[in-house]
Amino acid sequence: MPPSYSLLTDFDWDARLAAADALAAPCRLCPRVCAVDRRAGKTGFCGAPAELVISSIFPHHGEEPPISGTGGSGTVFFSHCTLGCCFCQNFQISHGGEGRPYSVDELADRMLWLQEQGCHNVNLVTPDHFVPWILRAIRVASTRGLEIPIVYNCSGYETVEALALLRGIVDIYLPDMKYGAGGPAQELSRAADYVTHNQAAVREMFRQVGPLRTDRNGIATRGMLIRHLVLPEDRAGSEVVAGFLSRTFDPADITIGVMAQYRPLHRALEHGGMARQVTPDEYERACRPFEDAGFNVLVQELPQLNEAYVIDFAERKHERLREAEP
Repeated sequence: MPPSYSLLTDFDWDARLAAADALAAPCRLCPRVCAVDRRAGKTGFCGAPAELVISSIFPHHGEEPPISGTGGSGTVFFSHCTLGCCFCQNFQISHGGEGRPYSVDELADRMLWLQEQGCHNVNLVTPDHFVPWILRAIRVASTRGLEIPIVYNCSGYETVEALALLRGIVDIYLPDMKYGAGGPAQELSRAADYVTHNQAAVREMFRQVGPLRTDRNGIATRGMLIRHLVLPEDRAGSEVVAGFLSRTFDPADITIGVMAQYRPLHRALEHGGMARQVTPDEYERACRPFEDAGFNVLVQELPQLNEAYVIDFAERKHERLREAEP
């Protein structure tokens, strides 16, 4: 199956880029609708400037099996974020802004490098605030021989209007469904409207790409794979999330990774009940409604969890600097 973006005409690309630019100035790329002029040096909630800022690009072997496969997932970790999660494991880049500017051509070249390394896909991690620049990089890379799927790996805090720009470009959506209620979403991620936008976004993603499909080796080629991180004291509202999905979709069409890798990182200790990892009983209870609904559930084995799930982006920065030395 050829990647979706390879089928777009120049007319399609021009129209899509014009629409993306219009959403970015003033900026309305996410539900916060900050409406700042990033080209004039203004920044909104996410702190992103009017250029790509990327922390790390490398083959990642720690994603779900259909995404990482045997060759790894070609991850591009973008800096900044439209959410303010107090427990973010990538807080060095999402909150701290660790990373450096990239040109469109440079990102295109790195996408091709990931393909040369044998990666199964280009995995865009937290990309929504950079969509106009990312689309340009995909267009350039596709003219230079990029032919692996694009994964849109996001928080699930998206607008349907922005997602419409990605139709026919993104092959695999990898969204979070973080919460079942607005109270925890506001307290822990500063987004009281998360659930409303998240549910609409998941509907739109599925409308574009459908259920997860894999090749003969079990590697994802197209579709949607949802992630749900279990939080202490059921702050994520797992049963509510499962209920929404079972009412909205055919259970046979839904693949969801129920994650147990929560760590009390960043500012989690400032919030009651968040200062510990999830217990085995909590994780089992969170998995049950997804399994009972008949979804394809990807689970994590708690005894196998370790710090490998947490990337030290500051250390990766030092590695990049050493690699750049003559």
